[in-house]
Amino acid sequence: MADTTSIRVNFGKPMAFFPLAAVSLVPHGVVQLHIFEPRYRQMVSDALDEAGQIAMAVFDGEAWQEEYHGAPPVRPMMCVGQIVAHEALADGRFNIALQGVCRARVVAELPPAEDRMYRMAMLEPVSIEEIDDGEMKPVRLNVMRLLTKSSLKDLRDADAMVRHLKDPEIPTTAILELVGFSLIQDPEAKYALLAESSVQRRADMVQDELRELKHLLDLAQPQRVTDLPRGCSWN
Repeated sequence: MADTTSIRVNFGKPMAFFPLAAVSLVPHGVVQLHIFEPRYRQMVSDALDEAGQIAMAVFDGEAWQEEYHGAPPVRPMMCVGQIVAHEALADGRFNIALQGVCRARVVAELPPAEDRMYRMAMLEPVSIEEIDDGEMKPVRLNVMRLLTKSSLKDLRDADAMVRHLKDPEIPTTAILELVGFSLIQDPEAKYALLAESSVQRRADMVQDELRELKHLLDLAQPQRVTDLPRGCSWN
């Protein structure tokens, strides 16, 4: 669980972005990336010379499969990330750990530049709600119940999510980000969570998705092998 409270983002400057086929980062999360393409090696090198921030984006549609090395369209919502650890390899590649900071929306993509191989855009912050964690207690308890008292307890990351839920120092909003990213597999549902600016609506969406996943697991229960070790992923 990453603390993002002290990280600031300058939305007055353009930001480099790294598009992938599906959501790869959410606020409070951390993703490990191996950077090997020349354009993204340049992107990370430039980012490390400045604030150490890049945005993780999602391709829009399937055109990227044919136009990957060009500039295929991306979806409007991104997650701004902070490079919190990096390893520069001798051949110019990087291993980095990127911590999710906040949601951002694309305002306009910058035109290509002769000395820049990667893409950049002007972004705007998505409003961050101030919400008392006490208001989220019913949601926290319901998610805890789903992950400990139902078929969802057998999901691969359920134990880790329950540990977070039991830690009173971790805000419910942060845990819901990780629950949605870790346990919900449908790419469209993940993007919908990233694109939703309302904390309460995201909470409702996470609970709805968990209930639907529980329903599917319950339907499959008679067909499941029951002697596999606990912690096996059924998704």
